[in-house]
Amino acid sequence: MALALPVFDSLSTSFAASPLNARPKRLICIGNHLGFWPDGFFPTGKGSDYTASKTLSPLQAYRSDFTIFSHLDHDAKGGHGAVHSFLTGVKKQESAGFPEKNISIDQVAAEHVGAATRYPSITAGIGEGTDMCWNRAGVRLPPVNNPARLFEALFVEPSASIKAAEHGRMLNRASVLDALRDSAKHLAGTLDVSDRSKLDQYLTSVRDVERRLQMSEAWLDKPKPKSPINEIKDEERLQIEEMPLFFDLMTLALQTDSTRVATFEIPLQFHTNDLDVGSYHGLSHHSKQEGLLTQLQTVEKYFMTQFAHLFGKLKEAGLMDSTLVVIGSGMGNASNHSNRDLPVLLAGGGIKHQGHLVCPKEEHKRIELSNLWLSVLQWFGVERERFGRSTGTFSPMELS
Repeated sequence: MALALPVFDSLSTSFAASPLNARPKRLICIGNHLGFWPDGFFPTGKGSDYTASKTLSPLQAYRSDFTIFSHLDHDAKGGHGAVHSFLTGVKKQESAGFPEKNISIDQVAAEHVGAATRYPSITAGIGEGTDMCWNRAGVRLPPVNNPARLFEALFVEPSASIKAAEHGRMLNRASVLDALRDSAKHLAGTLDVSDRSKLDQYLTSVRDVERRLQMSEAWLDKPKPKSPINEIKDEERLQIEEMPLFFDLMTLALQTDSTRVATFEIPLQFHTNDLDVGSYHGLSHHSKQEGLLTQLQTVEKYFMTQFAHLFGKLKEAGLMDSTLVVIGSGMGNASNHSNRDLPVLLAGGGIKHQGHLVCPKEEHKRIELSNLWLSVLQWFGVERERFGRSTGTFSPMELS
């Protein structure tokens, strides 16, 4: 019996590029380093008639707007050391043989957007983040962890002197890159095959920096949009209080077309007095103790309440149908450091969602999570046939 997919007008067509007159596609990726307690996250039952889990209960007002996937992962191992592969499908330590290293789907989408927006992507998060975003050179992109800084980037005009200084820095960086590129060309003829491969990777990084410089320069003198909300001040806040602020700003970033790609990272530790709980990381190692599990679910329900807040903001802005929201983790079960059966939720995107999609769990039938990421990228308009360790797109044929 075939399993029902979320209907993307059939995956072969709805994950294709949009018509020229269609609304721009947008992508939000949210990653939680510690994942979600599996027994509390995954629903019972399949399809649209599933019974919601305790953890997902705050999202029930948006039940028709998302799909939960069971039994997807990257077959990665390493506990905390493998979490960073959530959006890449490839651990950094194993990325040497991949032409794009361990690039994450948000950065592939950002490259596709290019200079169409002021910021190809916005990476945000609380605390130190989860090492979720990586460029094609295998370099980690740390998150902005202060909502005041993000507000400033989106809406506050730099002074004339700051703009002039930035133009000067861009000119100097461009000159240095020209010199490095010329030197590399002369060096190439003297290297063996292995070293030429390393040089090619280096030149790819140089071209990536050049491209970003050109984008920044094109937007530097263009005025920023006016903020529809009051300025967010740089003041003392508990980190967990910043989540709704960040989600409001991410929505505004999409709404003003300042970017079409945004990510948000939740680390394994953060500061809060709002929730009467112990150390979040400590709670994840609950060993099924009732008291610890109760506190852990309090934290996880809080996260889901904030995700519901984000969905509400996207709907309010008329963006839900053109924005695909990925929520999940590279950690399947933090209590035993398992990276299998990752919690994955896909929302919005104009997709006809069908509730709980249970994929095969038998080893010989398991589906790569990278297949879903490939389909997400095709939905975004990226023309490519592989991503990470994908074996194809996320198709009904694989689920039979």
